[in-house]
Amino acid sequence: MRDKSAERAEAAGFLQAFLDAGAVPVETDILQPAGTLLDLYGEDIRARAFTTQGPDGEAMLRPDFTVPVVQMHMAEGGDPARYAYVGEVFRRQAADPGRPAEYLQVGYELFGGDAPEADAETFALFHRLLSPLSTRVTTGDIGILLAAVSGLATSQARKTALLRHIWRPRRFRTLIDRYAGRTEAPAHRRDVTARADPFAHVGPEIGLRDRADVEARIAALKADAAEPPISKSEVELIDDILRLRAPSDAALQTLRDVAMDMPSIAPAVDGLARRLEALDARGIAPESLPFEGSHGRSTMEYYDGFVFSFSAAGRADLPPLSTGGRYDALTRVLGQGRATPAVGGVIRPALTLEAR
Repeated sequence: MRDKSAERAEAAGFLQAFLDAGAVPVETDILQPAGTLLDLYGEDIRARAFTTQGPDGEAMLRPDFTVPVVQMHMAEGGDPARYAYVGEVFRRQAADPGRPAEYLQVGYELFGGDAPEADAETFALFHRLLSPLSTRVTTGDIGILLAAVSGLATSQARKTALLRHIWRPRRFRTLIDRYAGRTEAPAHRRDVTARADPFAHVGPEIGLRDRADVEARIAALKADAAEPPISKSEVELIDDILRLRAPSDAALQTLRDVAMDMPSIAPAVDGLARRLEALDARGIAPESLPFEGSHGRSTMEYYDGFVFSFSAAGRADLPPLSTGGRYDALTRVLGQGRATPAVGGVIRPALTLEAR
């Protein structure tokens, strides 16, 4: 049986450290509006959220704190700002019924400031708090992969589809292979685009889509079928990024080499270099910090830059003790066009207790 009093004591220690770092304590409602907020979490959390009917429509039990804290800050706060919180979050665990559906989360969010410096400050704080444990640290940068896809020499429709599926590795690979001409489109797509009249011998209109919707979809499929394939060299550069696993200093050099052939990632790589300098200044040597080009693709879909995780060494059975990252685009969505730099992270005190 879980010792909830021990978990709360563990969480209180982390919370105090965040407050000592200048954070203001905040709380959010356990029952959150679903709708737009739920969409921001991405496919995985949408499938695992507990939803119900609230007084103002569909609602969900809080699946994490970051989205409601960002919503609060964009509505009321001013930069710079630091927030800390602790409380229960709720997620279905159909894939692993042994994991709790309700657990404590304690976190820290930093708004405003210079992004590489803020990334380094936030990561160094979590690194210090978790250093007494035996952890395996992993870092990455979703922003580099986003920039690589955005710079591909292909249609905007294809780039939009790839960007939407970055957090779904299998679907992303399927699309890359199709757009590169390595595999064919599904047979039903080839069939509908080849027909002279796709509406010949069809039945009456039913469902939510009318003829205009179907015609627009067919036009999009025909335009995609006429698009030339993504070049082999560009696909290889994407693969170089996804396969990259190295100490951060070596990863930086590899990514600088990739940027020579893919200039769209150069600003994101420069941001990585500045972040590593800021971390080095805080006593965290780049050569000691593992970097993975694909890291962060199985976490929250609102991360769009630096990402990190701390896992218990030798405990592959446990989820990460702590995760975090940068989510500037989320502030733009919840700020209705107004954006601010933002980075944060969370710790699961039940897991840090177990890792001790």
